[in-house]
Amino acid sequence: MKEGVTISPSYNDVLMDISKTYYNNKQFIYITHRVNSYSVNPQIYYQTEKIENLIGFAVVSHNYQAKLNAQIEKMFFKKPFKIFTELEDAMTWATEITQTN
Repeated sequence: MKEGVTISPSYNDVLMDISKTYYNNKQFIYITHRVNSYSVNPQIYYQTEKIENLIGFAVVSHNYQAKLNAQIEKMFFKKPFKIFTELEDAMTWATEITQTN
């Protein structure tokens, strides 16, 4: 995502297209590696959680504020949602979750 963008529910169309194209009939975890600073409208998660084969969500960031924001976002998503500092840790968690489901 570009610096300063606000992610709104309309961005779900892109994620839904990706899930159909690359993960059709396969469970997956979405990992967002937040390098740039941007805002997320937490209402996006009401639609995001409706993607049936999306079984979890991970946020990776070294930025303290981004992690605090992710804590708020987590309240709007009813599937597993974890926050990480290291991308490798998020990938390990995603592998574990997809193997147990």
